[in-house]
Amino acid sequence: MKRISIILASLALVCGCTLEEYPYGFYSENNFYKTAADAESAINYVYDAITYIEYSRAIVFLGDMNTDVMTPKGDATAATKELDGWKMATFKTNTTLYNFYKYSYITINRANSVIENVPKMDIDQALKDRCVGEAYFMRAYSYYCLARNFGRVPIHLKPTRTLDDTTVAPAESLDQLWAQIFSDLENAESLMQVNAAPRPGRTDKVAALSLMAKAYLYLASAKESGAPFYKDMNFGVEDYYQKSVQAAAKVVADPSQTTYHFDSDLMAIYDVEKSDGPEHIFIMSMDRTGETEGQYSKISKMYIPYISGGTIYLKQGDTDVLIKSHDGWSEYQTAADFWNSFEAGDRRHDWLFCDKVYDVNGNLLASYPGNKLSYPFCRKFIDPDYSGDKTSTKPMLIRFSDIALVYAEAAGPTEKAYELVNFIRSRAGLSPLSAGLSKEAFRAAVQKERTYELAFEGDLCYDLRRQNKLHTNITEAKGQGWTAEDMVFYPIPSLETDLNPYIK
Repeated sequence: MKRISIILASLALVCGCTLEEYPYGFYSENNFYKTAADAESAINYVYDAITYIEYSRAIVFLGDMNTDVMTPKGDATAATKELDGWKMATFKTNTTLYNFYKYSYITINRANSVIENVPKMDIDQALKDRCVGEAYFMRAYSYYCLARNFGRVPIHLKPTRTLDDTTVAPAESLDQLWAQIFSDLENAESLMQVNAAPRPGRTDKVAALSLMAKAYLYLASAKESGAPFYKDMNFGVEDYYQKSVQAAAKVVADPSQTTYHFDSDLMAIYDVEKSDGPEHIFIMSMDRTGETEGQYSKISKMYIPYISGGTIYLKQGDTDVLIKSHDGWSEYQTAADFWNSFEAGDRRHDWLFCDKVYDVNGNLLASYPGNKLSYPFCRKFIDPDYSGDKTSTKPMLIRFSDIALVYAEAAGPTEKAYELVNFIRSRAGLSPLSAGLSKEAFRAAVQKERTYELAFEGDLCYDLRRQNKLHTNITEAKGQGWTAEDMVFYPIPSLETDLNPYIK
C-alpha cells in the first residue's frame, strides 16, 4: 500500500493513508468560508487534529516515556520500546515519531487555511479575530512541538494546494524557525481576548502569552546550557530570560487576569469533571460520550495496571472516600527509582500515585510492591464515570502551575518567584525553598520542582533537552554512550525525507 506524504494528507483533509482512496471530506474553498458557522467549524477542525490517538498519545511518549520516570510494559509495541531504549538506528522509521510529525503538519495546514480565508469573510469582526488568533496559536504550537523534537523543519505558511507545495526546504536556521513561532504568537495575542472562563479544548490570549513564556525560556536555558545548535543561535540569553518573565508575568502576576490562577485543591486539578478549572490554560477536549477515540479518551487505561475483576476503587487524597475506576493495560509504568525519589510527605507522591486499590467495600484488592500491583500507577487521569473504555480524561498541554514555574526559573530568586514556587510546594505539603539561594541554585531547585509537579504531563524530556542533560540523566542514553549532539533532535521521518528531496 503506497503511503501518501504527510502534507499531502493534510491537503486532502482526510484520514485515508493511500493514494487510491477516495478523498472523503474534501472541501473547496469556493463553497466554504461563507458563514459564521463555517468559521467556527474551520477552527474546530484545526483543534481536531491534535486529538487523534496517534498524536495525543505521542505527547506522553515524547515527553515522558523516553526518560527515567516511566517505562513500558514488557510486550509494548516496537515503536514504544525503541523510544524508551533510545534505539536511534530505528528513529527514522519509528511510527510514533512519524505520527507526531504528520499530525503537527495536518494541524498547520488546517490553521493556514483559517489564517488565509477567515479574514476575507463578511462576518462579525470579533469572531473573525478570535478564529484567526486561535489559528495563529495552533500553528505556533505545532511548530514549537516540531522545533523541539526535530530542529530545522520546513515552514509552510499557506495551505497546500498542489504537489509542489508539499516539498519545501527546511528553515534556513533555527533562528528563522523560532522567529516564525514568536511572530505567530504575537499575532495570536493581539487578536484574542482572555476568556471569561477556561474553555477546555480552546485557547485565548493567556495561552498565547503562556506559550511565548515557555518558548523564550526554552531558548534562553538551552543556549545558556550549551545545548548543541541552540548555543549558536543569535540572541542574548538574558534578553530572552527577561522576555520570558515579561510574558509569564501577564499570566501569573497581573491582577487584572483573573480567569486563570492556582487551584488550592491539588486533587481538583485532576478531577475529570473540573476540566474548566482555573489551572487549565490549554487542555484537550475529549468526552466519554464521543463515538470514536479522540472524541473520547482511553488515556487512563494506559496508566492503570491490569487487575483481575475490572472495577477497582481508589482512596481520594488522605481520606477514606473511595472513587471507582476501571483497570487498565499497564502501558505507562512508573519507574521505581522515580517513585522513591519524592520528598517524604509530598502529596504528589502520596495522593497522585496509587500503590493500593480496593473493592467497593474498601477491602484491599492489590498493593505495591509484591501484591498484584507491579508498579505504583499515576492517577492524574481517572474517570469514575467511565463508559466501558470511554473516558473524559484529557491530556493537559499548558496549565497555570507550569507557567508559574516558568516565571520563577526565568526570573531567578525574586520575591515573586519564591512566592510562586512556595505556593506549589505548600499545596504539595512541603516546606518552602531555602531563602537566599543563588540564581543558579534557585533555578536548579525550580527545575527539580517541575519534575515532580508536572510528572507524566509530557514535559520532562524537553526540560532535560534544554538543560543539555539528556545524555547525562537518562540511563539508556548513558549506557549506549550517546552524546548531546546525538540526542538534541530526532531525525525527520524517512517517509518525509524520501518524498521531499530538499530535506537532507
